[in-house]
Amino acid sequence: MSNANSKKITSFVYSSNGVVLIIFLLLSYGCKLRNSKAEESLQLPNMIIFIADDVSWDDLGCYGNKQVHTPNIDGLAEEGIIFKNAYLTTSSCSPSRNSIIMGRYPHNTGAAELHTSPPVEMISLPEILKSKGYFTLQAGKFHMGDYARRGFDQVNEDRKINGLGGEGYWDQAVDNLPDDQPFFMWLAAIDAHRGWGSNQFSGTHPPSSIKVPEYLIDGDETKQDLAHYYDEITRFDYHIGSVVRKLKQKGIYENTLIIVMADNGRPFPHSKTRVNDQGVKTPFIIHYPKLSASINKFSQSLISAVDIAPTLVDLAGIDEVDHFQGVSFKNLIIKSEKKFRNYVFAEHNWHDYEAHERMVRNDRYMYIVNSRPQFAQRGPLDAINSTSYKELKEARLNGTITIKQAEIFEAPRQVEELYDLSIDPYQYNNLLLGDHIPTAYDELKQKLNEWVITTGDDLPENITLDWYCREPVNTNEKDRNGNNKSNRTKHHGIRGEMPGKASMAIKNNNKGPF
Repeated sequence: MSNANSKKITSFVYSSNGVVLIIFLLLSYGCKLRNSKAEESLQLPNMIIFIADDVSWDDLGCYGNKQVHTPNIDGLAEEGIIFKNAYLTTSSCSPSRNSIIMGRYPHNTGAAELHTSPPVEMISLPEILKSKGYFTLQAGKFHMGDYARRGFDQVNEDRKINGLGGEGYWDQAVDNLPDDQPFFMWLAAIDAHRGWGSNQFSGTHPPSSIKVPEYLIDGDETKQDLAHYYDEITRFDYHIGSVVRKLKQKGIYENTLIIVMADNGRPFPHSKTRVNDQGVKTPFIIHYPKLSASINKFSQSLISAVDIAPTLVDLAGIDEVDHFQGVSFKNLIIKSEKKFRNYVFAEHNWHDYEAHERMVRNDRYMYIVNSRPQFAQRGPLDAINSTSYKELKEARLNGTITIKQAEIFEAPRQVEELYDLSIDPYQYNNLLLGDHIPTAYDELKQKLNEWVITTGDDLPENITLDWYCREPVNTNEKDRNGNNKSNRTKHHGIRGEMPGKASMAIKNNNKGPF
């Protein structure tokens, strides 16, 4: 072979080897890039929201309630952060859940009233996380809408698998999690919603040991009612503990952010549907040791339910989402002593009965405006059919009721209310009825008006009316025609205009005062 031919062949061999080398390097780089992205994905925090049904802020052990048995939640709180001033945007189940999962105020979701669903084009937190590679799962009570279903890879709402408390599928859900994706789980209990049913924890709280809050009657039936309620909270707590054990067994506990909260206040008079602290202030615990390493930490700062979705999106490394009306409080998880919000807002719309209230609070004062002051605030249908309400009504009739207990029967009510929460934690003393009105009155009134205007809230002329009688009706009794009595009014099933509809509030992303 000639030298020239030899050079040509050698040159060809070198060129071929070069191409092979380049292809090899590109393939290697591609594999490393994919592996790097997979590893990066698995380093993203897993997320679980445990949400109770109808549990007030002070009905967990870690919030100072010495009666209720919640050792698993208390354990998470000891290693996490207890938020002392976390507020829901409403004290009504489906509007509250939609608000949380969308990061929007109820009148901005298109579903401000109970048992209504937002438009299907609305976007939820799980849908955003799912689009970024998260596996998303719901188990337990759903009560949101088809738009929210779209965001979940799995929806497990069948009562047959979830059980009476709504937690029956939670362990299996953890067992079946994919190994190659971060996950978001919305684990929604039916506990502690009425009515009380079969419960393996029945009897955990003897009625004789129950200390009754002063706005209820210290009677045998009320004590039994509260005992059943606490037993259901204990069942909720037990299943949280079971999930935590599963997470530890799988080695994913340390990389899982856990939130424990509720959708609205306890299903008793003075609480559920109200915009006072027993209605809209929620227990809120975050456990995530990767960001918050020290123990026994508290946050006194105000946070709103609309802030939850932006925070989780922030922690997932996703850019800020325009339609969220809340703000990320990631820095509070890192430094719980920091201040966050100046104001939180809440609304009371139709929930069994005609209603329209708005609330704002700052660090110290709470201001409420009631556009339906002609009605007493006895509570929703399940609360007025309770034995606790029965004892309140009996005490009213026999003249033994106290002023604090009688508050639910007051009608007409005051159009405006102002409370100093530093000395009046249960909102008994309306400062607007006194001689000295704090300067905070003008500030909060102005901020509430600003929030109403900027977020597109309104008071519809044709608001939804009462669907049920405002006093209990024994539906097992017969009327004069021999038919079972009905607790339904002539307006039952008829929807009025939704707050925010006229102003197209579903298109309004304004956050309002912060």
